[in-house]
Amino acid sequence: MRRLLLLAPLLLFTAGCGVVQSSNDEATDAAREVARNAGERLYGQRPRTAEEVGRSAANIDGVEVLRLTGTSTHDGDGIDVVVRTSGSAYSRGLDPQEVVVRRCFAVRVSPKSQWREDPRDVDCPDGPPLTFAPPPEPPRLPYEELRAKLPRVPQGGRADEAEVRRSLAALDLDPAIRTEVKADGGRVGVLLLVKGNGFDAQDCLLARVAPGATEVWVPPRIQRMPGEGGCTVGNALDPKPSPH
Repeated sequence: MRRLLLLAPLLLFTAGCGVVQSSNDEATDAAREVARNAGERLYGQRPRTAEEVGRSAANIDGVEVLRLTGTSTHDGDGIDVVVRTSGSAYSRGLDPQEVVVRRCFAVRVSPKSQWREDPRDVDCPDGPPLTFAPPPEPPRLPYEELRAKLPRVPQGGRADEAEVRRSLAALDLDPAIRTEVKADGGRVGVLLLVKGNGFDAQDCLLARVAPGATEVWVPPRIQRMPGEGGCTVGNALDPKPSPH
């Protein structure tokens, strides 16, 4: 009996250590899930520089960027981003205590990456988190200027693609603004587009020069989201119906 009494505190201590270890594991799993979600946000086939990837990662809540390896997502093995995240869990027992951990993981960003790929556990590099300058402001799309420059075609006439192209050239557009012009059945459609980030709504202007009407407009935001097809010259010629 005496031996059992002496072993009891040791058993309690061992059990207590097991609880703490289990809570640490759960908190680490929570930190890993934050890193996995960051990898999901960064996943994509669009070519990006290390600076673009790092800036995107640093803007994710709960993520600190500590190291970037690689120059471009499409060069070699892509970009490795070492991120630091935190996770928490509660110990079990009569008096549960919150356990908070900070852990580092490597997230790979490459066309070869798998969706929700598991981040790798790594040692945290020394030094503060990396900081990134804000991206340059996109050029303003010249709505009023485009509206004023485009030709007007009388009823019964035909829009001239060459004249529309001359009107665009006279605007002296910023090189970052991509233009498309397409003629179809006596009408000419125009697209002015600023490259987006692949996640948010794109900036674009549409115009249609047709007999009796020259129109310039910005498609609804839902149509300007990636994959929605609102920022296309086809949508300028034959507009999609507005969402309700």
